[in-house]
Amino acid sequence: MSQPYEEAMIKTFYDLNQFFGRDESLLLKTKGRRLMIDKHTNTFRNIFYSCVEGILLVNKGKITLANPQSHELFGYNENELVGMSIEELMPKEIRKSHVKHRTTYAEKPEPRQMGTGRDLVALKKDGSTFPVEISLNVAEVDNEEVTIAHVIDITKRREAEIELKRSEEQLLIYAAELEQRVLDRTKKLNAAIEELQKSNTDLEMQIKERVKAENEARIALEKEKELNELKTRFVSMASHEFRTPLSAILSSVSLIGKYITDENRDKKLKHINRVKSSVGELTGILNDFLSMDRLDAGKLTVSARELLICDFLHEIADEMRELMKKDQILDLKCKTPDGVFRTDSQILKQVLVNLLSNAIKYSPEGKKVILDVEIDKEALTIKVVDQGIGIPAEDQKHLFDKFFRANNASHIQGTGLGLNIVKKYLELIDGTIAFESTEGQGSTFVLKLNAIKNE
Repeated sequence: MSQPYEEAMIKTFYDLNQFFGRDESLLLKTKGRRLMIDKHTNTFRNIFYSCVEGILLVNKGKITLANPQSHELFGYNENELVGMSIEELMPKEIRKSHVKHRTTYAEKPEPRQMGTGRDLVALKKDGSTFPVEISLNVAEVDNEEVTIAHVIDITKRREAEIELKRSEEQLLIYAAELEQRVLDRTKKLNAAIEELQKSNTDLEMQIKERVKAENEARIALEKEKELNELKTRFVSMASHEFRTPLSAILSSVSLIGKYITDENRDKKLKHINRVKSSVGELTGILNDFLSMDRLDAGKLTVSARELLICDFLHEIADEMRELMKKDQILDLKCKTPDGVFRTDSQILKQVLVNLLSNAIKYSPEGKKVILDVEIDKEALTIKVVDQGIGIPAEDQKHLFDKFFRANNASHIQGTGLGLNIVKKYLELIDGTIAFESTEGQGSTFVLKLNAIKNE
């Protein structure tokens, strides 16, 4: 409510005071200020009686004063509203709930619109209802708080809103009809376009089929080239890697046949060991082939268990020391002696044996190989460091390809499958592999694994 109008309403209390026969000035309080009302009785009375809004003064639910417009709005005779309960001006179905709202408002009174967000309806004396807007204010008269209700009949506004809504609905109907006409014409146009496009459909299909065939042919050719390249690598590798140990076996067996006396016992043992070594090499090659086949066919399953990781690595290190060259050293660094890690022990062993074998094989005599392990919560990091021949920079991008061998390793036995198998093994147990290498200085391979959780 605006301040001038609020003050005008407050001055009506002075008229009420005059009605009860008092002459002194009346001190009224409103929220946030105090106003001294002068004795301009006629002016205040004229404002109260001529106001186009219905004004009701309510004290504890009872109407104590009502202006003429209030009586006209609700269809009552003059002064007939005074003494009535405010709920009598409401439909019966909401009276009970209004008592609760009124009580709540009395606990914390403040100027506001009544029924925000709801349609308010008032009840006339003849039983008819009409829509209203009501604003509330509070003033203090003779140390008692009273509520001022300003009531506006918004029947005409609602009728205008209904008429507007009806117009909008009619407009929507017209819009829908227009839209339907547009759709009908669009449909006819689309049919004409579709008929026109039909003549091009066969040609487009032919073009698509031709492009598809060309793409398939190109992909097939690329796969064939890749397969031929793999076959060439495999034949080259197999012919070399099988011939070398087989030649050694044949040579050693022939020499063993010549050493028939006891004094040649050491020479026999030497050649027998060569045979064993060559057979082991052939077994390793065949194992690589079998592992590759099983991985490609998806036949491997993961079986995880908890490992005392340092004990596990000590066992592997002890086995690998048997394969080391003269004066080579395998240094195991385990920073968490009691660390436990859950993974597939067989797959992890295959990975480490492969990497350690490479480190030993590609390192000269007298060099150190380092196996460094660290556990951080549910993550395991293992580094295999060697001081070997290293990997040429131009070969490093192909290092995990099948049958690939670096240019500086062609004189050393190997299938070119090991690192490809290692990478696929690690993928099975939620692991990754990365490396750094400098030709002539050595290589560092870093494994990172996440613990396999219980299923």
